[in-house]
Amino acid sequence: MPSPTSSPGDPPREQWGSQLGFLIAAIGSAIGLGNIWRFPGVAYTNGGGAFIVPYVMALLMVGIPVLFLDYSLGHRYRGSAPAVFRRLSRRFEWLGWWQVLVCFVIMTYYAVIVAWALRYTVFSFTMAWGEDAKGFFYDFIGLNTDAVDYSAAPVSGVVVPLLIVWAFGLVVIALGVTNGVERANKIFLPLLVVMFAILVVRAVCLPGAAEGLNALFTPNWSALGDYRVWMAAFGQIFFSLSVAFGIMLTYSSYLDRRADLVGTGLVAGFANSSFEILAGIGVFATLGYMADQQGVAVGDLDGISGVSLSFITFPTVISQMPGGALFGVLFFASFAMAGLTSFISIIQVVAAGLAEKFGLGTVKASFLAGVPSAVLSFVLFATSSGLYDLDVVDAFINNIGVVASAIIMCVGVGLVLRRTGLLRRHLNAVSGTRVIGTWWQVLVCAVVPALLCFMFVQTAWAYAHGGYDSTSYARGFEAVFGWGMLLVCAVATAVLTVIGWRTPVDDFAPVDPDELEEAH
Repeated sequence: MPSPTSSPGDPPREQWGSQLGFLIAAIGSAIGLGNIWRFPGVAYTNGGGAFIVPYVMALLMVGIPVLFLDYSLGHRYRGSAPAVFRRLSRRFEWLGWWQVLVCFVIMTYYAVIVAWALRYTVFSFTMAWGEDAKGFFYDFIGLNTDAVDYSAAPVSGVVVPLLIVWAFGLVVIALGVTNGVERANKIFLPLLVVMFAILVVRAVCLPGAAEGLNALFTPNWSALGDYRVWMAAFGQIFFSLSVAFGIMLTYSSYLDRRADLVGTGLVAGFANSSFEILAGIGVFATLGYMADQQGVAVGDLDGISGVSLSFITFPTVISQMPGGALFGVLFFASFAMAGLTSFISIIQVVAAGLAEKFGLGTVKASFLAGVPSAVLSFVLFATSSGLYDLDVVDAFINNIGVVASAIIMCVGVGLVLRRTGLLRRHLNAVSGTRVIGTWWQVLVCAVVPALLCFMFVQTAWAYAHGGYDSTSYARGFEAVFGWGMLLVCAVATAVLTVIGWRTPVDDFAPVDPDELEEAH
C-alpha cells in the first residue's frame, strides 16, 4: 500500500516492519569497522580521557544535528537520495547522485575488509598466523612490499570470502527492506553486542589491562588547547554516524509517518558512541596485556589503530594470551558482523537510487548496484596492491567526497533553499515533541558548515600540495586513486543526473507538518 506520508498518486514504497526494526538497522549501519579500529587510536592520540569532552560536544553539535537533517529529509520526501534532493529542488538532484556514487565507491573496498575479517575468523581457530602476524597478513593479502604501485595480480586467499560477502549483501538487499535489511540486522546486531561484550569482559580480566585503560582514559587536559584535537573529535563523530552520504536519509524514507524521528535519532547517536567507548575499553585492555607481556609501556607499542591494529597487533596479542583462539574468533567474528551491517546499508543507498531512477524491482536494482561494484572490488582491492589502493581511495572519498557532500547539503538545504524551518516543524510534528528549536537550524546552517569547511579546506590543501601520504605513495599514484576516483564520481554524477526518470518522481506532494501533528 502507498506510504502514509505520500500523496495518493505516489508509487508504493516499502516500509520497515516496525520502528524498532529501523532503529536496529540504523544502529547497525552506524556501528561499523571505524568504531573498532579507528576510535580507540584517535582517542588515545588526542588527549586520552580528555578527548571525551570534544567528542561529546561533537556528537551534540555536529553528529546528531546532521543525523536529524538526514532523517527529516528522507522521511518527508520519501525517496532515495537523488529523489529526495530532486523533490527539494531540481538544482540539487546531482547531490543525491553524488552521495550514491560515494557509497558505490565505499562498498567496493569495504567488502574487502569484511572479507579479511571473515577469513581471520577461520584463521583464529588455529591461530594460523603463528609468531609472525605481520608477515602472515602481508602474505595473506599478497602485498607487494617492493614497490607501491598498482598490480592486477589477484590474491587467491581473498577470493572466496569476498564472494561470500558480496553474495550475502546482494541477497539481503534483494529480499527487500523488511525481509532482508531489517531481518539481517535483527540477527547480527544483538549477536555483535553480546559477542563483543564477552570479549571486553575477557580483555579487562587480563594482566596489564588496567595499564591499558589508564593509557586510554588518563586525561591530558592540555590537549584541549590544540584545535586539531577538536577537529579529530568532529571527524570521528561525523564518519562513525554514517551521516551526509545517503544512508540515514534512505533508511528514514521507509518509516511510517508516526515514527519518532527525534527519539530514534538520539538513541542511535548515543548507542553508536557507547559502542565506540566499549570498543576502546576492549582494545586498550588488550593492548595493556600486550605491553605487560613485552615489558614496555602502552605508548611504545606500534599499530594501535586501523588495519595494523586489527590484523597485526591483535593477532600478535591473541597468540600470547591463554584461550587466545576463542578470543580471536570472538574478535574477528564481531569485526565481520559490524562490517556486514554497515555494508548492507551502503548497498541500499545505491540500489534505492537506481531502482527509483530506472523503475526497477529490488532484485534487479540490487544486482545492478552490486555486480559492477563487486567486479571493481576484485580488480582494485583483491590484488597484491589492494591495501595501498584501499588506503588512498578511502582517504580521498571520505575526507574530500563525504565532507563536501555534508557541506553542500547543509548550505543548500539551510541557506539556499531555506527549508530547515519546514524540516524542524516536520521533526517535531512526527515525533510529538517541541524539542527541535531554532538552535538546530543555527547548528545546521552555520556551525556545522563552518566546522566542516575548516576541515575540508585544511585537508584539500594538504592533499593538493603535500599529498595524502608522500612518504608512502608517489604523487601519480595518489592522483589516480585519489583525485582520479573523485573525478570519476563527478562524471558519473553528471551522467546520472541528466538521464531521465522512468518513475513519476515529480508526482509527489509531502504532507503538511500541521496535518502530521494533528494525526499524531
